[in-house]
Amino acid sequence: MEKHILSKSTFIKGMQCNKALYYHKHNRELRDELSATQEAIFAQGTSVGELAQELYPGGVDCSPESYYDFQAAVIKTQEEIEKGTTVIYEAAFQYNGVLAVLDILVKHKDGWRAYEVKSSTSVSEIYELDATIQYYTITNSGINLKDISIVHINNKYVKKGSIDVNKLFTIESVKERVLQLLPSIPNQVNHLKNILQQPEAPTRDIGPHCNSPYPCDFIGHCWKHVPAYSIFNIARLNAAKKFELYENNILHLKDIPEAFPLNDNQWMQVQSEVRNETFINKETIHTFIQDLNYPIYHLDFETFTSAVPIFDNSRPYQQLVFQYSLHIESKDGKVEHKEFLAETNGIDPRIHFIKSLIANCGNKGDILVYNISFERSKLFDLIEFSPKHKVPILKIINRLKDLMIPFRERWYYTPKMQGSYSIKKVLPALFPELTYQNLTIQDGGTASNTFANMLQGNFKGDIEQTKKDLLAYCALDTLAMVKILEKLKEIYK
Repeated sequence: MEKHILSKSTFIKGMQCNKALYYHKHNRELRDELSATQEAIFAQGTSVGELAQELYPGGVDCSPESYYDFQAAVIKTQEEIEKGTTVIYEAAFQYNGVLAVLDILVKHKDGWRAYEVKSSTSVSEIYELDATIQYYTITNSGINLKDISIVHINNKYVKKGSIDVNKLFTIESVKERVLQLLPSIPNQVNHLKNILQQPEAPTRDIGPHCNSPYPCDFIGHCWKHVPAYSIFNIARLNAAKKFELYENNILHLKDIPEAFPLNDNQWMQVQSEVRNETFINKETIHTFIQDLNYPIYHLDFETFTSAVPIFDNSRPYQQLVFQYSLHIESKDGKVEHKEFLAETNGIDPRIHFIKSLIANCGNKGDILVYNISFERSKLFDLIEFSPKHKVPILKIINRLKDLMIPFRERWYYTPKMQGSYSIKKVLPALFPELTYQNLTIQDGGTASNTFANMLQGNFKGDIEQTKKDLLAYCALDTLAMVKILEKLKEIYK
């Protein structure tokens, strides 16, 4: 059997961008390095797929021994079908140079049904197209499919005891939509096969397709002509307007025409960059500072998520708190630091988190956070988890104030913030010597993935050192808040 030309995944890639498909086949050295977050997403998808097999237990796995030997998997799948096997995992089919590997193939009383597993919580248009190329390949291989479905996560499921796969997963038929898309597939397949046979990559400029439906593997290569700080960094400017500027050969903020429709804050960003000017609204900052009550508790949470709930009374993808940092600032300027990091021994961290937080937040003074909606929502989640702690948690919620407001509302803006009010941009803009770049763990996504891997026993590094790295990262977040408030107080004085 000849090697396939297209797979289901490369077909989807080609439908997003012909050039990306060509690069994937002929110029893989141009690919961006896979981030830790992307690796975590892929690993999660694999584990969800394996768990979904329990919906139809006792099947035969037709995965190839070698990742590159899918033709052997196609032969094995056919052999299992001919033997009368009724449940097949990783069933492989090939037709017209297209390879499709299906998560679960089941022979019910009325015939064969196909199930493709996704770790998302709904069925998207791209999943329907994904199912269509599978249906095309499977049915043209001689299998009469009675139905094809997407198996996805039910985000309303609440774990109580062992995972109930029949409640965790939702099975949603997409056959009707597949049959609508099916007539266009042969021409699309032939078009993409022709693209791969060209001597050079097709010409296609950057555009919204670079991130839709998935971030492309070749953004680093295709976007290398775009400056690190450009019109694409203008805050809250929709993609259509950004690409309108781009299509008029405008990349730098200094080249934006005065007649171009930007709001006041966006023009502030542009003018700040062009003139190298800092904007400060002293009056609103004064009001903000005057409204603060000491002692001030600078608070930051870290959370992790899992497609499959780990602890009882939690839902798929629910953000569960596992760490906080607290810098307590008294009126005389003294600062005390307290922190909490959950154990990775499989015990639900939430009750220990609650008790520690209540004990350390005292009874008076404002609790400053950076992006109040996040911490507030996690605290309400904790009330739902432990209603007996409702009163003290509500008291904490009522004391929350948001340090992000002066920067989000542009009461304080400097060119170095580059349109962002993220603490990762604000801190080095105000205090260049304080940077996350010196830390082993430099962002919340890495912290979240690292803790989740430790909790689930998948972490390969030095656990004790990594705990110190997690504490150092979260501590810098709240130290940053102390320093940022210090800068605002200088203006006040």
